[in-house]
Amino acid sequence: MNRRGVLFPTEQFDPAALVDFANALDSRGYESLWLPELFGREPIATAGYLLGRTDRIAVATGIANVYVRDAHAMAQARQTLAELSDGRFMLGLGVSNAGLNTLRGHTWQPPLKKMTAFLDALDKVEVAAPAARQRCPTYIAAHGPQLQALGARRTDGVITYLMTPQHARQSRERIGANSTLSVVALFLAETDPAVARAKARAALKMYVRLDYYHREWRKLGFVDADFADGGSDRLVDTLVAWGDADALRARIASFEQAGANRVIVTALGVQTKQGLDLRVLDALAPAMA
Repeated sequence: MNRRGVLFPTEQFDPAALVDFANALDSRGYESLWLPELFGREPIATAGYLLGRTDRIAVATGIANVYVRDAHAMAQARQTLAELSDGRFMLGLGVSNAGLNTLRGHTWQPPLKKMTAFLDALDKVEVAAPAARQRCPTYIAAHGPQLQALGARRTDGVITYLMTPQHARQSRERIGANSTLSVVALFLAETDPAVARAKARAALKMYVRLDYYHREWRKLGFVDADFADGGSDRLVDTLVAWGDADALRARIASFEQAGANRVIVTALGVQTKQGLDLRVLDALAPAMA
């Protein structure tokens, strides 16, 4: 079954508006709201707040950094939120990146080594609290074959970010038919190419500077010239879906046809001076299809 979620930074909402936003997604048929982790609201605490104030939508971490919580804290949070929300919490785990973790005072390790050790420790934790009636799904962020194989063996599936339908097809081949493949993709309701690409480059600014993404994108046929000056038109148009509603829906379909079970929509340009611009979320809403 194909599912759709939304990944969105919550810092721009006050508490009441955040709950309203989650309920607006729910009313549009979105299955889940995914909370990123950078330097703003702590995602597990925010998930608890939202789960206690909504009725149906699932809330997920996208992703919770395994460097900043030990396995005991993560296991306790996973079980507690799943239990108290009657199974509406999903745990997305990842290693983030070397720069952010070094900035926070952590010693960077090879991602496969770090994630394997963390999952080993997580599996050993026994939480002395009531079990959730519905087991909490756990996913890992993984782009390369080794991490994706780990995700397929040890978790419920993998999450990819800023990749292409071609990469989704490769990921499905790597993880097999029984693992969940969730892809995070960027969407923008803008039909003017110059405006769309300018906004897309602003959203991609941090990522086109990271060697890790360069390595993955090179495997998909991009070259160094595609990463210069904020990203080539070819790179930008591949990573950010822009255009009218039909163009946005076509990108969703391409991911689903490539094997994605869940497309996690990151809608650009939602907050404007005039208020919320929900054209992307309306165009891709399962309830409005």
